[in-house]
Formats: sequence, structure tokens, C-alpha cells
Amino acid sequence: MTDAPETTTSAPAEAVAAPAPAADTAAPAAQPESTGRPPRSRGGRGGRGRRARPADGAAATDPEQQQAAQPAAKQPNAPRKPQQQAARKVHPVLERLFELYPKLFGARFLPLKLGIYQEILAAHGDEFKAEDLKLAMGLHARSTRYLECVAAGHPRHDLQGNPVEPVAPEHIHHAILEAFRRRQARTKEDLGPQLRERIMAAIEASGVGREAYAERVRARDDASNAALDDALAELGRQAAKREALVRAFEASGKTEAEFADMYGMDPKEVSRTLNRVRRDKAEDEKRAAAAAAAAAAAEAAPAADDTAPAAETPAA
Repeated sequence: MTDAPETTTSAPAEAVAAPAPAADTAAPAAQPESTGRPPRSRGGRGGRGRRARPADGAAATDPEQQQAAQPAAKQPNAPRKPQQQAARKVHPVLERLFELYPKLFGARFLPLKLGIYQEILAAHGDEFKAEDLKLAMGLHARSTRYLECVAAGHPRHDLQGNPVEPVAPEHIHHAILEAFRRRQARTKEDLGPQLRERIMAAIEASGVGREAYAERVRARDDASNAALDDALAELGRQAAKREALVRAFEASGKTEAEFADMYGMDPKEVSRTLNRVRRDKAEDEKRAAAAAAAAAAAEAAPAADDTAPAAETPAA
């Protein structure tokens, strides 16, 4: 399964501008008696012209009406707020799935077992349309929260919330890549070192070995393959250091404590490194033996053509 934008609902957008202070509502000064001439303007040199009166000849006295008459962009005292992203609505099917299965679709997501779409449709076919359910499940599987739970290596779960099977290494790997790609798009910080550490941990937790892991997860994307190769190279360097330590220890003829004291190392760290190398060798031998047994079984199995009875020649 792969990821999509978050399907959680964000807060509704706030108003762009707060109410502006009331405009000046002072009534215009009393006009002189009519002399047959228009009144003399006081807006000459050194003076300031009076504010223009409303078009209908009457001054507005209601502050709210004056404020409403001004465009929001021209209100001088209105504070500016950053434009917020419009609220995203949760798909109604996902809301219903949250009510039905809060352990899977609630505050905490869990990897879903393969084929769970068919199980939900079979259990609630009278409530969900197939296309609506498929769309909602796709949104859920592509969400960043779901990708993170898959990348963490949690097992897949059934409708009752019980773990039923591990997530395949390639699914974990691609979830890690996509989750980090989205995180990198939101920051200027280089997340490459963190991605390398995450892939290294996934490789070691997979239990299939570095070479087999690389074969299963390698893709056509150059950036993804570069991140994989970086993690594999670092694992190779660490393994080489451990092997060198083991060879030096075996050649010294000393105990672990004496060897650590001779090189000024922490005895616990030396013991952990030696046990790690021994465990890795045992796992490598076990995987090699299993692969050899599988190959031998494949060769020993008779071909289909050899076991099929010969076709009888029809009588002339």
C-alpha cells in the first residue's frame, strides 16, 4: 500500500480581516446662508479640504454601516492575517470506518492485512458502495500517518485489531522513502542522514540479508536507489570494522576483558560486537543452507512432462 495526503479535518479558515475601528462620524460644519454664490473653499494654500460628504447628501451616523461601505482591502486599521488553508473534509466512508473499527482507523493507525477491503465489503456491503469504499481505502493507505505506521515495521492487523502477518520488507522500504520524501519537501534541512539510518535499521530488521533486501526493494527511481546504496555502503563499512575486531581478538589469544583493556575499549562494547558477528554469521549460514535446500528440492522435483502419462496413439 502506498500514501496520500492526510485525511484528517483541519480547522475552518478564520476571517481574513478583523473589524476595523469605526470611521470618523462627525457631522459636517454648518453651511453659511445662501448668498447666491457657492461657498468659498478652504482648501487653498495652507488649508485642508473637508472630507467629501456621502453621495446622497447625508452623513452616515452608524459606524457599522460606514465600515461595511469600505472595501476590506481599504480599511486602514484592519490587521492582516495569513491566509489559511481551506478545511479538508474527511471522506464519509472513512468517518464510518472510524466508528466501526476505531482500533484501525482511529487516533492511531495500524497496517491493514492484505485483502481487508474484500472483508469490509463483505461485512458491510449493504452500507458501502464498492467504488466509494475503494476510494476511501486508497485515501487512507496513501495518507502520511498510514505510511509512518507501515514504515515503523508494525505487523498487519485484521478487522478485530489482531496482528496477523508481518509487512513485507519492500512495503516497509517504500513507505520509508515516501514518508521521508514528504518530510523533506516541508523543510530545508537535509534529511539524508536520517533516511540512511532508517533504511539501515529496516535492512537489519528484515532478516533477509543485505543482498536479498536490495534485490527486493530496488526500483527504477535513481534517488531511491541512491538512498538504498548509501545505506548498504554504511552497513558494509560497519560490518568490515566488526570483522576486523573479531580477527584481532582471535589472533590475540586473550580473553574479552584482556583484549578490551589492551586496546582501551569498553569490555561491554567488545562483547556486544563479538556476539553480533557470531549471530550474523549464524544467520548467514542458516539462510545459505535454506537456499541450498530449496535449490536441491527444485532440481529433484520431476518435471511435469516427465510425470505426465504418455498420450495413447489413436487406433488407425
